[in-house]
Amino acid sequence: MTEFAAALFDAVGRLLPLPCMQARFMQQALVGLLLLAPLAAAMGVQVVNFRQAFFSDAISHSAFAGVAIGLLLSIDPRWTLPAFGILVGLGIVWVQRRSTLSADAVIGVFFSAAVAFGLAVVSRERGLGRDMQRFLYGDILTIGPGEIAALAVLAAVLMGFQIFAFNRLIYIGLNPVLAQIHRVRVAFYQYAFAALLSAVVVFSVSAVGVLLVTALLIVPGAAARNLARSAGGMFWWALGISLVSAVAGLLISAQEWARTATGATVILCACLWFAVSAAVAARRRRGVAR
Repeated sequence: MTEFAAALFDAVGRLLPLPCMQARFMQQALVGLLLLAPLAAAMGVQVVNFRQAFFSDAISHSAFAGVAIGLLLSIDPRWTLPAFGILVGLGIVWVQRRSTLSADAVIGVFFSAAVAFGLAVVSRERGLGRDMQRFLYGDILTIGPGEIAALAVLAAVLMGFQIFAFNRLIYIGLNPVLAQIHRVRVAFYQYAFAALLSAVVVFSVSAVGVLLVTALLIVPGAAARNLARSAGGMFWWALGISLVSAVAGLLISAQEWARTATGATVILCACLWFAVSAAVAARRRRGVAR
């Protein structure tokens, strides 16, 4: 552990002087969530606007196959998981651009193939089933300094991409043909978005598991859409909701009266935000109707 990382984790313990936050693994989990939650929320804004929830679901379930390959070949799944996930994401975009099939049909084929392949590998090597459990349910409390450093690099890359490409992605989502006519490099942005989304999904698997990855992307963005009045506002609302949900979920899950899974608790906090946002949106619509 580097001196900078140790100083960062110590600072977390001082800023949150709660008994549960004095353990090193809790400090690392909080830093990991503070990096991961905004990444998922930022990509989730486009996922919600472009109706790509099924895409993210396919990537998360492809991670199941990526882990199975790593365990079968005795390779660290932290390498095979992102490699396979990004490959599937790029493959979906490649086939979509060259096929007359609907996007849902293409994603469904990749989704089915990835899940079936993962199950086939696990069923062949029955001893792998127990090792798959931690990837199925996730556990942010096991995150280490190396993974946090990788998340920090991904955060820098993704935020730079969002600053440069946010408006172009909105344009492509609305009308890719018109965007192409106006000299937007549609193929480049589609592939770049798919690769970055795949990377975020892969990191999210270790935090909340395959079953809840899509929720980590979708729920903050959906809540933000209820509250925001513009695309930019939706982006910042999603980031804020994801951060508050991440911190609250971690702290609640560590309490003796709760003792719940951290990833699931984070998602429940985000869902509570969505319920509040839906009530606000409904009240706003009634006001307009009058």
